Amino acid sequence: MRRPHIGQGSNSANVRRYNERLLLQALRRAGHASKANLARLANLTGTAVGSIVTSLAEARLIEFTGRRVEGQRGQPASLIRLHPRGAFGIGVRLDRTSIETVLVNFAGEVLGRKRHDRVLPHPAEVLEIVERDSRELLQWLAPDERKRLSGVGVAQPYNLDSWLRELGLPAETFSAWGDIDFASELGRALSLPVFSENDGNAAAIAELFYGCGRERDDFLYVFLGPAIGGGIAIDGDCLCGSGGNAGDFGVMPVPLSRLPSAPRPAGKWDILLSRASLNALARHLRYRGESIDNRANLEDCLARRLPAVDEWIEDCIDALAPAVRAALCMLDAPLVVFDADVDAGLVDTLIKRLSAALADSTPEARSTPEIVRGTFGSDAGAIGAATLPMFFNFSPRAGILKGADAQLQEVNHVSL
Repeated sequence: MRRPHIGQGSNSANVRRYNERLLLQALRRAGHASKANLARLANLTGTAVGSIVTSLAEARLIEFTGRRVEGQRGQPASLIRLHPRGAFGIGVRLDRTSIETVLVNFAGEVLGRKRHDRVLPHPAEVLEIVERDSRELLQWLAPDERKRLSGVGVAQPYNLDSWLRELGLPAETFSAWGDIDFASELGRALSLPVFSENDGNAAAIAELFYGCGRERDDFLYVFLGPAIGGGIAIDGDCLCGSGGNAGDFGVMPVPLSRLPSAPRPAGKWDILLSRASLNALARHLRYRGESIDNRANLEDCLARRLPAVDEWIEDCIDALAPAVRAALCMLDAPLVVFDADVDAGLVDTLIKRLSAALADSTPEARSTPEIVRGTFGSDAGAIGAATLPMFFNFSPRAGILKGADAQLQEVNHVSL
């Protein structure tokens, strides 16, 4: 993740900041809690929790929602929860066939959305679209609420100008995307801090912050979109890798497809996104005579349970199951979170088929992982993008204790 940089702070300030974020995480997971509960959940003293709660309430990041009696004695305890409008994030999801911008609050709710389903045009045109959409979405906030904007997140596939043959897209359309840092350009245009991450990692971060990460710290995240991508959650953080491509399952080598619609690679191996992707499904449906121009066409074919869909599912699982098993052998993760850009029954079908395939290929002395449905569906990438600034500002990441995690100084209200 590309982040602003500041110098190292004092150890006591870093510990305080870390503890504040621990409490915010505890509230995100519990929904609401008393000060005593927060002290137990975060393993902090009551005195420390009381001081932190006061500062978080002054910053309007938390609110008091009522009182309850804990046990049979003593005064009723005040209940605390995250303030839904305590912070906001704008998320921009760029895909090879769509542009989407959303405004999300501190509870992970989408407050506004702008979407354009089209093959990605030149970066200059996309910048104009996203800048206009972002400014329009900011009008949904009151003037004082705009001060609580934690930043803008951009989620996009890295190497947008690559693998176009496998995805059936025109190379000339994407040539300009090879040399541009879109997040930096957007930051200059909006005069706001902008965070950038690949779309698979961004969606995994959304799951960590708002989805199954409220209960689980370690999982493998797989997202089936126009291509296929994912992320790796370890100890409540997202593993990015030196180039930001950790969890990029789409380029895993796989055997050649048996579908007549699949393009033949130059070598003896193909890559996963050529077989396990919605572009591969659309390509096969077109080969079988269907007209596929958008997501609605694709979902209509899924709902009609066409034989061509079953043909692709079989080929997809044939490639996906060994790729997931290989990833699990390296990561030793107990959970796989699976989500997709479309549904119409496809997600449940793929989870069922993938679970069976993994069970059939489980090595001796190893277990079959649990596979669960993701939280956000087609919203995963956009909400993931909007989560990036809030995850960075409000998640108890270990780098904070070393002074290595930067803060957004530009937004004093949300810099803890």
